[in-house]
Amino acid sequence: MDDDLNPVLTPGLLVRHPDRPDWGTGQVQSKIGTRVTVMFPDEGKVVIDGTRVALDLVFDME
Repeated sequence: MDDDLNPVLTPGLLVRHPDRPDWGTGQVQSKIGTRVTVMFPDEGKVVIDGTRVALDLVFDME
């Protein structure tokens, strides 16, 4: 089994996709195993494979 690159993500946290800054800041909707569902304002709902992408946590909205 592959390693989860996003072990601390929980629903409600704000994240950015490191390769898609144009998607904006998204909110984690759910995390089941290594699959993270994020709602991005400029892309909509995206399911991300946590074994392939390490999402960046957002601590402020500046």
